[in-house]
Amino acid sequence: MSITKGLPASFGAESYDAIVVGAGFAGAVCARMLAEACGTKVAVIERRNHIAGNAYDCYDEAGVLVHQYGPHIYHTTNDRVHQFLSRFTEWLPYEHKVLANIHGELMPVPFNHKSLKMAFGEERGEYLYQKLVATFGENKKVPIMELRKKNDPDLTEVADYVYENVFLYYTMKQWGKTPDQIDPSITGRVPVFVGDDDRYFPTAPHQGMPAEGYTKLFERLLDHDLIDVFLGTDVRDVLQIKGDLIYVCDHPYGGEVIYTGQLDELFDLDLGALPYRTLDMQFETLQQDQFQPVATVNYTTTEDFTRITEFKLMTGQELPGVTTIMREYSKAYEPESGQTPYYAILEDETQALYQRYRERVDGILNFHCVGRLAEYRYYDMDGVVASALDLSDEIISSNG
Repeated sequence: MSITKGLPASFGAESYDAIVVGAGFAGAVCARMLAEACGTKVAVIERRNHIAGNAYDCYDEAGVLVHQYGPHIYHTTNDRVHQFLSRFTEWLPYEHKVLANIHGELMPVPFNHKSLKMAFGEERGEYLYQKLVATFGENKKVPIMELRKKNDPDLTEVADYVYENVFLYYTMKQWGKTPDQIDPSITGRVPVFVGDDDRYFPTAPHQGMPAEGYTKLFERLLDHDLIDVFLGTDVRDVLQIKGDLIYVCDHPYGGEVIYTGQLDELFDLDLGALPYRTLDMQFETLQQDQFQPVATVNYTTTEDFTRITEFKLMTGQELPGVTTIMREYSKAYEPESGQTPYYAILEDETQALYQRYRERVDGILNFHCVGRLAEYRYYDMDGVVASALDLSDEIISSNG
C-alpha cells in the first residue's frame, strides 16, 4: 500500500482496474477483497486526510485514544464478518453497557429487571417483572407495542414509563422532532428486556474492541501491494457520470468504480439534497481517573445533549489521572458545509428522492453503490462490512 496526500499530476486512471471512492469500512473491504481475489490494482480516493472513515481513532493531547467521529462499538452475529476483520486485528474483550440518566438516576437500557425495580420500587418492580416473565418468557426483547397489545394495565404502565422516560425526549433531541412527528412504528419498536442481562448487545457472540484501535486495523486492511490510497481528494474533481458512462480525468473509464459517498453530491444536488442528521461532538479532558460508571450514559429526560461517552472505558486504556469524555448534540445536516452526515432521514419522500438519484447509476454496469451514504440507509459497522463482502463477491464472480 502507498498513501499519498492529494492526487498527483501523474495520476492515470488507466493504470488501475478499479477505483474505490472512500477509505471507510465499505471501500477498504472492497479494495482488499478485489486486490486479493483477482489481482485487481485499486486506487482508493478519500476526501478526508486520513483512512478509516468515521471509525478513525487517534490519541488526543492528553494521550487518550478517542474516536474522532463518535463511539464505534464492535459487535456482530455474522461469522464471516468476524473472521474477515480478525485477520487484521486482535480483539480486546469489551461488552457494551449503557445507562440512562432518568431524572438523575442511572438505570440500565434496554430497560430490564433491574431497571424496573429502580423505577417502580423493589416490590412493585418485581411484581411487574414477574408479570412480564409470565406473559413473554425470560430473556426476551419485547417491543413496547407488544406490551400495549395485551390490554393489561400493568403492562401498559411499563410501556408508558419506558416511552416517556427512555424514548421520547431522547428521540426528540436525536431527530429534531416533536412527539406528534415521531412515527408510531418507531415508538413501537422500543424494547424492554425481560431478564437480568444488562449488555446492550446480549445476542452478539462476537464483541470487543480492536486491540490497537480502528485506524491500525485499517492500516493492515489496506496494506496490499496492489492498493494505492490518495487522501485529501474530492472525487468530484476527477470523476463524472455522463449518461451511462463514467469519466475519470475527462476520459471514459471502463474499470470498476465502487462508490461509498453521498450519491446526491455526485450530481451536485441537482434534484435536491438528501437530508441527514449530524452531530456536534464536544470533547473534554478531565483530570481524574474516571467520569462515569460505564462508557455510555444516555440523557433521556434532561440536558440538550443526547449522551456522554468516556473512551477509556471502551478501549481498556490504562492512563491514571486523566480521562476524555465527549458530549453529543444532534442537529440538522447542512449540505456542502463540511459537516459529517451521520443518520439518513428515512421517510417516504426522502427515499423516493434517493431512488431518483440511484436510477441514474443503476444502469451503469461498472458503477457500484455500497455503504451508509451511497445506499442511504443506516448500518452498524458489521452490516457495512457484510454488504461490502457481498458486493465484492458479485464483482469477483462477474470478472471470473
